Amino acid sequence: MSVESHVQELRRKHQSLSNQIEAAHRSPGMDDLSIAQMKKEKLRLKEEITRLSH
Repeated sequence: MSVESHVQELRRKHQSLSNQIEAAHRSPGMDDLSIAQMKKEKLRLKEEITRLSH
């Protein structure tokens, strides 16, 4: 897997998490801990994308 294709896959996962977080905010039954974990994973992906892109 090339670095560029790996970065594209990370971006896809990052976008998917963004969508899940938005849906979770609209869902009254979603707990804050789950949302916080998704946000933490999203940040980790963003940092990895940045690291590989530079």
